[in-house]
Amino acid sequence: MTDAKPDNAAERERYYAKVGAKDLSPLWTTTLVPPLPKNHVKSVPHLWDFDNVLRPLLLEAGGLITAKEANRRVLSLENPGLGKPPRILESLYAGLQMILPGECAPAHRHSPSALRFIIEGDGHAWTAVSGEKSYMKPGDFIITPSNTWHDHGHDGEGPFFWMDGLDIPMVATFGPMFFEHYPEDRAPQHRPPGDSLARYGANMRPVNETWSKPESPIFSYPYDRSREALEHLRKNREWDPYDGIRLSYIDPTTGGSAMPTISAFLQLVPKGFKTETYRTTENTVFSPVEGRGRLYVGEGENAKIIEWKPRDIFAVPCWVPYRLEADEDAFLFSFSDRVAQQKLGLWRENRGNA
Repeated sequence: MTDAKPDNAAERERYYAKVGAKDLSPLWTTTLVPPLPKNHVKSVPHLWDFDNVLRPLLLEAGGLITAKEANRRVLSLENPGLGKPPRILESLYAGLQMILPGECAPAHRHSPSALRFIIEGDGHAWTAVSGEKSYMKPGDFIITPSNTWHDHGHDGEGPFFWMDGLDIPMVATFGPMFFEHYPEDRAPQHRPPGDSLARYGANMRPVNETWSKPESPIFSYPYDRSREALEHLRKNREWDPYDGIRLSYIDPTTGGSAMPTISAFLQLVPKGFKTETYRTTENTVFSPVEGRGRLYVGEGENAKIIEWKPRDIFAVPCWVPYRLEADEDAFLFSFSDRVAQQKLGLWRENRGNA
């Protein structure tokens, strides 16, 4: 190998200019596939403080613009390492949404799939998906499948906050981005609240119904049920050294991911537990429901320690090593692009420092 300038350097440059004028480029002058994700990934580990930053700013927005005017009163979480359009990580969008008592977030639908993770509220706000209303409580996980009508409302008191997670960057890569407003503020309701959970959420299903859609037939996964499952598993004391206890939200008809492009999880990291260093190709967004602790993330000069508490949101990019440490029993929600990567045969993990 040599860095010496070739004898025909000037001719090559003229050739490259000629090629470029024809909307072409020589592959040998570029690194199309880098040897490691770190040579390509631009996003960085980052935390958004709910109590001291996000909440006050959204409350301020509440005095400036209504949910109906804004369509969705959302602050997009923009990763400092990425430019526009807003993304929390390369493949994922996330934003924090607020709705006030009596407000309406008008009905619409879009091709990207969405999840809601409830951060704060009195349990009287709701989201309606495909004609079914789900009342929301902190810690609940709710899905909005692609191209389904959905709207939000608030029948209680005080502000209500949730995190939106969408696969917008993934859909945008392929191109089929569609958005449509419903003619009225509210889409029609066809079923009573909790109908989908009753039909499919008790290890049973209607005898004469079939479900062939790519997403789960359950729209709302209540936190109290999920937390109870983790508490029950705690009794076995079978701690995974990299996760504590981590459960995946699933489609009960297939056992696969609840959403076709986004995986969602709830995990318990007990007080004093220190997970081993973990590395995965998935892009992951965390939001603690209970407990406090630290995220040790990155390596070398890029290593950092991030302190987290309930309702914060933090992001870990593809192939960046990290570990968690809990000062209190910690329950953490997370979502990632794992299922999309798995379907494409791309996902991998490394349990250790290598």
